Amino acid sequence: MFSFTNMQMPPPTSIFSAYASMTATIMLLRTMANEFIPHPIRGYLFKAFRYFIKPHSTDLTLIVEESNGIARNQVYDAAQTYLSTKVSPDNERLKVSKSPKEKKLTIRLEKGEKLVDSFNGVFFKWRFICTESDKNSPNDNNNNNSTRSEKKCFELSFNKKHKQMVLECYLPFILEKAKDMKDEERVLKMHTLNTSYHHNGKWDSINLEHPSTFDTLAMESELKKEVIEDLDRFVKRKEFYKRVGRAWKRGYLLYGPPGTGKSSLIAAMANYLKFDIYDLQLVNIVRDSDLRNLLLATANRSILVIEDIDCTVDLPNRRHGDGRKQSDVQVGSPNSLTLSGLLNFIDGLWSSCGDERIIIFTTNHKERLDPALLRPGRMDKHINMSYCSYEGFKVLASNYLEISSDHHLFGEIKGLIENTQITPAEVAEELMKDDDTDTTLEGFMKLLKRKKMEGDVCENDTQDNVNGKGNKSKRHKVSNCKIKRGVGIGKRIGAGTQRRTRSFGRGCLVMDGMLK
Repeated sequence: MFSFTNMQMPPPTSIFSAYASMTATIMLLRTMANEFIPHPIRGYLFKAFRYFIKPHSTDLTLIVEESNGIARNQVYDAAQTYLSTKVSPDNERLKVSKSPKEKKLTIRLEKGEKLVDSFNGVFFKWRFICTESDKNSPNDNNNNNSTRSEKKCFELSFNKKHKQMVLECYLPFILEKAKDMKDEERVLKMHTLNTSYHHNGKWDSINLEHPSTFDTLAMESELKKEVIEDLDRFVKRKEFYKRVGRAWKRGYLLYGPPGTGKSSLIAAMANYLKFDIYDLQLVNIVRDSDLRNLLLATANRSILVIEDIDCTVDLPNRRHGDGRKQSDVQVGSPNSLTLSGLLNFIDGLWSSCGDERIIIFTTNHKERLDPALLRPGRMDKHINMSYCSYEGFKVLASNYLEISSDHHLFGEIKGLIENTQITPAEVAEELMKDDDTDTTLEGFMKLLKRKKMEGDVCENDTQDNVNGKGNKSKRHKVSNCKIKRGVGIGKRIGAGTQRRTRSFGRGCLVMDGMLK
């Protein structure tokens, strides 16, 4: 049997002799290598030698960033939703929130938190990373003006041999699972621009709790049916838009006097389609590039709204914050918002960066808009939101008074309302004045008679003016008519102020300065 006790250590001289011989051999080989092997080849051989002797990791890590260049990363959004259901007792810091309409608590990982998920018997390690930094605006000479920049990402670690399964099965599973979760507990959002982040295309959002539906809208039934059919046709035509080579989007122009239900129609469309709303105020946009970034930051299945576009997109006369007019800024300058940039935003190449989007413009004065904004392909469908008709009144009466159309006062109301210009907003306000149905309807009839009388007087005065009768000027006559029935509304646009006047009677002044 072998025993270490029988072994004898070699003498020290033999050990030193062997070491000296080995050292000399190594030095000789090194000298020969330096002499005969080129330097690049030696470096390659050295790296290969180190590769074989160092220990290798069996894990692979994927980085899932919040954005992919200037567009949102769908994998990041899906992972954020999916991982909220995988929180374990080992997590120490979590974000918790809940809105009034949400059914459950919303749980998100805090930065630095980790969790483990399993799929098909394989374990995956997730980690949430968030870093913040201050970045000065490129146009600000004052170094004190800086905006916060956040960079968020998930790290996904797993064994390298499962790489194919992760890319072909696990990540697609997360995308589909997150989509189902959002559809099941979807709460509509209203997004608005965060001015401290607008250079990076950041939106803030709150829950959209507007109760408007097509059933409660005071619209003609035929027009209402036409809009619903158009929306249904749009959402079902994904392959059609792809086949004909068009971006999957649709534009609507809502025009008509103030108070005719344009905003209520937008909310009804959002509730019907289950689309989020992005409210874009162009007065906060400085450059065309900002507009493109905001478009790319909007999600699919959404409605982008620009209200009162006749007031906010008067680009040739638009003033900047420093008092300059748009015409003072060089056309095509990267530091200006141009009509061309807006058109490209609606119908150019950038408009194709997203699917199933609806763009809505509202205006009180369609005739003031540039024809380039109105053509098909940009504003595909024009919807005239006019004064309240008898059919619209019946809808409002059913909503507010819970009565049917067989009330004994409806016949007289029908004859009055067909010859009177009154907005649905005015009708709704009148129907809220009393809890008694008969008292409310009688008060509404008095309002209609008064408006009809004022409208006739205004019409006669205007006609006399045209025929040269009377001692007062045309401007003075029309202004008196406006005072009787108009409601002035001041609207701040940038550094300038415009005033709009609602016209409720025929022949009244619609906008200051329209008649001279």
